[in-house]
Amino acid sequence: MTVSEQTTEPTTERHHPPTEQEVLGVIAGMLAAVLDEYGLDDSEVTMDARFTEDLELESIDLVTLAGQLRERWGDRINFAEFIAGMELDEIIALTVGRLVGYVVDRLQSAERS
Repeated sequence: MTVSEQTTEPTTERHHPPTEQEVLGVIAGMLAAVLDEYGLDDSEVTMDARFTEDLELESIDLVTLAGQLRERWGDRINFAEFIAGMELDEIIALTVGRLVGYVVDRLQSAERS
């Protein structure tokens, strides 16, 4: 079998949980839609970006994001549960990277179960 034939055959590999970069891409897309509504589409969504200070999201935007996360990954990703144990200053300083880490961890845990 040639190399080109190998790449065109369907793969039988086991599905793997998404990487941090893949999750960041999905969350960045979700945030881009929210930011576009405010005309803030020039904001860069990085792992270090803070939801409140850098992206200027309000609590209603986080509720929207929570719904999008649940729609995408189901009950495994519970944003309310994620922030429930945080102090107010932690929520205010919440970064995209911390959310990405939570999502990746939950998806990997679900994969192992």
